[in-house]
Amino acid sequence: MKPSLRIGCAAGFWGDTETAAPQLLAGGRLDYLVFDYLAEITMSIMAGARLRGEGGGYATDFVSRVMRHSLKDVLEKGVRVVTNAGGVNPLACRDALRALAIELGVSLKIAVVLGDDLLPRKDELLNDGVREMYSGAALPGFLLSANAYFGAKPIVDALAAGADIVITGRVVDSALVLGPLVHEFGWRWDDFDRLAQGSLAGHMIECGAQCTGGIFTDFRDVPGYEDMGYPIVECSSDGSFVVEKPAATGGIVTPAVIYEQLVYEIGDPRSYVLPDVVCDFSEVHAESCGADRVRVRGARGRAPTATYKVSATYPDGYKLDVGLFLAGENAVEKGERVAHALVTKIERLLVARGLGPFSATQIDVLGSESTYGPHGRRRDTREVVVRIAASHGNRDALKLMLRELPQAGTSMAPGFATLIGGRPQPATMVKLFSFLIDRQKLGAELDIDGERMPSAASGVACAQLTATTTVEPTYPAVDTGCTLPLIKLAHGRSGDKGNSSNIGILARQERFVPFIASALTAEAVAKHMAHVLDPARGRVQRFALPGCKGWNFLLENSLGGGGIASLRADPQGKAHAQQLLGFPVPVTRELYDELKDA
Repeated sequence: MKPSLRIGCAAGFWGDTETAAPQLLAGGRLDYLVFDYLAEITMSIMAGARLRGEGGGYATDFVSRVMRHSLKDVLEKGVRVVTNAGGVNPLACRDALRALAIELGVSLKIAVVLGDDLLPRKDELLNDGVREMYSGAALPGFLLSANAYFGAKPIVDALAAGADIVITGRVVDSALVLGPLVHEFGWRWDDFDRLAQGSLAGHMIECGAQCTGGIFTDFRDVPGYEDMGYPIVECSSDGSFVVEKPAATGGIVTPAVIYEQLVYEIGDPRSYVLPDVVCDFSEVHAESCGADRVRVRGARGRAPTATYKVSATYPDGYKLDVGLFLAGENAVEKGERVAHALVTKIERLLVARGLGPFSATQIDVLGSESTYGPHGRRRDTREVVVRIAASHGNRDALKLMLRELPQAGTSMAPGFATLIGGRPQPATMVKLFSFLIDRQKLGAELDIDGERMPSAASGVACAQLTATTTVEPTYPAVDTGCTLPLIKLAHGRSGDKGNSSNIGILARQERFVPFIASALTAEAVAKHMAHVLDPARGRVQRFALPGCKGWNFLLENSLGGGGIASLRADPQGKAHAQQLLGFPVPVTRELYDELKDA
C-alpha cells in the first residue's frame, strides 16, 4: 500500500480549459488524473445531442481536445485516468478514444462503466408509477434520458481489472476520486468515516479551479487568473488529505477557499447523501500546512440509503433568449419600455394567428441590477443589455418573435444598436425529472476492451435515512442602528441542484459569528431573496456548519425551473451568494467603526 496517493482534477465541467491536464501532468507528480464533466444541465445538453446525432452524447472535448495532446504523456508517466466523460453514451466515448490511441500508435486498456442508463426501462418505470422526488409529478411519457447516480464500486472494480482509463456515465462526481482511494488503500465498504473523507476529497476537487481560488469571494487576493493552478489532493490511508496546486501557477489555496468549496451545491451538511455513504460535513475543519497547502479533516459517515437518485430529462416546448443593446440617457427606462412593448405586441400577434400566448416570459435589463430584484440600485447607467426570454409550445411562435424584435431599431426608443450575438434560433426546452429507485433493481456492468463483466453499483450496506438536527447557540439581536454588508463579515458561495439553489456563508472571523447567526435567519434570507423564490413553493432552510464557522441556506424552487428549462439570466443560482452578501447585518458601533472603510 502506498503511504499517500496524489490525485489531480483537470476538468470541473464540460468546456473547462484544455491547459489543466498538461499543467498537472508536468508538475503534479500524480498517481491519478480525474476529469469531471457532468452536471444536471450537461446531461440535458448531451441527451439532446444524442437525439440529434450531434457528437454522440458524450464529452467530445475529453478525446479531441485533451487526450489528443496528453494521452502519450499519461501513459509514459503511469498516471491512471478516471472520468465521467461518457455522459449518456460512454461506449461512443470509448470508441473515439480507442481510435485516437490507434492513430497515436499507443496501447491502453479502457474500462467502461455501464448500467446507469435507464432509458431502455422507461415502460417499467411508467408501470411502477414513478413520481418526481420534489414535486410529486408523474413521469412524462417521453424521455430524452434517465440516468442513475452510481457510486465508486464499479470504478474500483475497473481499476482492479487493470484499466489504464476508466470511462463512466452518470456517477456522483466525488466517486471519481473515492474509487481510486478505495482501490489503492483497500478501504472496506462499511468504513464509513474513511468513505466520507474520500468523498469529501472528491467534492473538493470535482469543480477544478474552484478550490484553488476560482470564483473566490475575495477575488482581489487571487493572483494569476491567466494561469490558474488546478487542484491536487494528496490523500493518506486514514482519509485525511491535503489540497494543493502545482508550483508557480496562479490561484491560492487557503482554508477560506476550501470552506467555500465545501458548501458548494450541498443541502443539509449533516446528511450529504451519496451512493456509498451518507456524509456529515458539519464539523469539517481546514488548516494551512504550508504555502498553498491546506489539510482537511473531520468528515464523518454512516451507511448509505437503499435507493439511488435518478435524473431524467424530457422535452417541454421551446424557448428563445435574445439580447438587445441600448445606450444613451435614461437607458434603463428606455430598455424596460421597449422590452415590455415588444412582448405585448408579439403576444397579440401570436393570439391573433391562433398560436396562443407565450407559456412564460422573462425580461431583464442587464446593467441596472435587475437580477437583484428590489435590492437593485443602478438606475442611472447609460448603457444596458435588454434581455428578453420566452417559451412556447410551438417553435413557429418563437420564430415569429425573432422576426418582430428588430423593429425596435426604428420604431421605438432611441439608442437601440444591435442584437447581441446575432439572431439566435429557438431551442428545445429540456426539463429535469428526479426520482429515487430501489438500488436492488440496478446493477452496474463493466466493458473492458469489449468484454463484459458484472459489478455492484456501490457498496452493499444500506440504512434508512435518519433526520438530523442541529442545536445552535442563541445570540442576542443587536440594535445600535449600525449595519455592515454581510460581505464585510463573511465569504459566500452558491450553486444549483435542479430547481433549487444553495448559498453557503462562512464567517471571516470567529468574533463575527454572533452577528451573522442572529441576523441571517432562514426567514430573513427568504425575505431578502424573495425575488428569486417561487411565490407558491419557494422556501428557505438554514443548516449550521460549526466546523468552519458557516451556514448553508437551501433555497427551494428558486431557479425558475433550473438549468436549460429556466428563462432566468442566472438559471443556476451562481450569483445568489453575491446578492445575499449585500444583506445588512446589525453590528456594534465599535465593529462598524473598525470595518466600515475596510
